[in-house]
Amino acid sequence: MNAFTTLDSRTPLNNTLSNRDVRSLANLGETASTSRVLNLSAVHVNSAHEKDYQLRPFFRDSQMNKAILVKHTLRANERELFGRYRRTATKIILPFDVTDLKLGGRSILVNQVGFDAFCRGYFGDDINANADVQTLRLLDQLPSVDPFLVREHLSRHGHKPGACYLKISPYDIQRMIGFANEEIERLVRTAFSGSVGGSAIKLAGKILANELDAELWPLKATLRMADDEFSDGIFSWRGFLYFKWRHIELQDEMRKVLEGLSTYQPIGACDDGTRDYLKEVRPRLASRIVNAVASVGRTLNVYDRAYHALVHGENPGPFRRFLLDGPSLFFELGESIGILSHIASFWSYRMGQQMMTQRLTPFEYGDILMDFEDSLSVVSLDDEARSE
Repeated sequence: MNAFTTLDSRTPLNNTLSNRDVRSLANLGETASTSRVLNLSAVHVNSAHEKDYQLRPFFRDSQMNKAILVKHTLRANERELFGRYRRTATKIILPFDVTDLKLGGRSILVNQVGFDAFCRGYFGDDINANADVQTLRLLDQLPSVDPFLVREHLSRHGHKPGACYLKISPYDIQRMIGFANEEIERLVRTAFSGSVGGSAIKLAGKILANELDAELWPLKATLRMADDEFSDGIFSWRGFLYFKWRHIELQDEMRKVLEGLSTYQPIGACDDGTRDYLKEVRPRLASRIVNAVASVGRTLNVYDRAYHALVHGENPGPFRRFLLDGPSLFFELGESIGILSHIASFWSYRMGQQMMTQRLTPFEYGDILMDFEDSLSVVSLDDEARSE
């Protein structure tokens, strides 16, 4: 069945992308995946011949397996498509032609009004038993589509797509594991009263790999958690460790963006409206980036205080409460980290390599900054709410 073509063109389920969305879609094709974009279309183009791609597909439906999934900041007119308030949603984009994204595509938001009807028309009547529908709902539960989080979350629910779909560089994995191991070792030594010696590294590896077997029961007992609480809490903890590592990395990445905002000069004719916008948006965008990085740091401090109480004060109460309450902070943190990571990676590709050779026009540059500002409005509004 051709994607979306059987749906009534008057409904929001069959929206053709706007001109600006088409331009953004073409850019996504160039930049592949980021924390806000899972570009299965690019994976298909680059890896369709690989055995891992064929044996362990991300989606079973061949068309859906070429989709582009975006963590989309909802505009005012889109929020009414959902039964409850939310700031972002997961957008499914099915390109008309994966080899030419400038042609555009069709899109729908996961769990918007009418999503179930779309799924029944596309996948068949029994959507509750459809693996692809369940995967879409699982992705919608995440604050970003960062490969680490997607791999962890899907794996917990028994779905393990091929490595080609969720690539994390070996260099990044090594740095992240090294950073996480140090923190986990200290906690394990505290929970096991320092009696485990060198096996603390082994136990830390089990936590990172989600192997929550009998060897970790003393840690579960220390935290006074039931089985389900412990499993969910450890997943949340691994997420926070990852976000803490990404926050450290992002500070250097965002410094490059801030330097670029102050120095980059587009080339070509510029109308008065675009010139005025670029003059106003650069300092405003820089301020929002600084606030967003600081906001992530404040949220991570909640984790640091709870962790310090356990490791240095041998008081498990705050850390236990943190693990139980973590999901609310987990999603807020992941959303902010995802936005900042997207800006950093998009800037690096679109601006870094082309800074001296292929300068953007003022209109193209303004379009990119407008996208950044729209995304950061979520984080900025949260900061303003906290300060009131």
